[in-house]
Amino acid sequence: MERSRVRELHYITSIANLRSIADLGILSHNLAEEIQHESIANESVQENRVDKRVPNGMLLHDYVNLYFDARNAMMYCRLHLRTAIAVVSVNPVVLDTPGTVITDLNAATSGVGFFESPGGLANLDEERVYTDDWRDPDPWVQLKQKQQRQAEVLVPHTVERQHLFGCYVCEPQVVQRCATSGLRVKVNKHVFFQ
Repeated sequence: MERSRVRELHYITSIANLRSIADLGILSHNLAEEIQHESIANESVQENRVDKRVPNGMLLHDYVNLYFDARNAMMYCRLHLRTAIAVVSVNPVVLDTPGTVITDLNAATSGVGFFESPGGLANLDEERVYTDDWRDPDPWVQLKQKQQRQAEVLVPHTVERQHLFGCYVCEPQVVQRCATSGLRVKVNKHVFFQ
């Protein structure tokens, strides 16, 4: 994938966390455990990630995990929470943060490739990463496409506040709930499968 194709990266979180994100930046899972926050994560998925180590790097939970596009399987599984979710838009300059890693699949997936950023972009299938629909009649192809759709950018420890563009929510009625965060808020129905 060409770097110019990456206009923003996404972080899926609870709206309740926006104030601390605006103050502290986006924290890795392990750093977030040290402050009060609200998790929207699937606990069984987190169990797969907790002891996983990035080759030549840290534990997966020591990285902030960003998606190329939040319209993916995680969002789909959390649609019932959509009015409580925000997608933080992150400047792709974080691809140049020392120690940043790019994965070609969801980072918790067996067989995932880990690549130094930004050069690792060359290992991604742009069409699969940005597809709106990963379904396929062949269940194995569908699984692979779903995993590729969740390729990640793993930034060590923290994504600093200055790298945040703002956030997206699912509908106009939710915008006001984000106003106190200080982040710019836009409605983006597409990312919420609407």
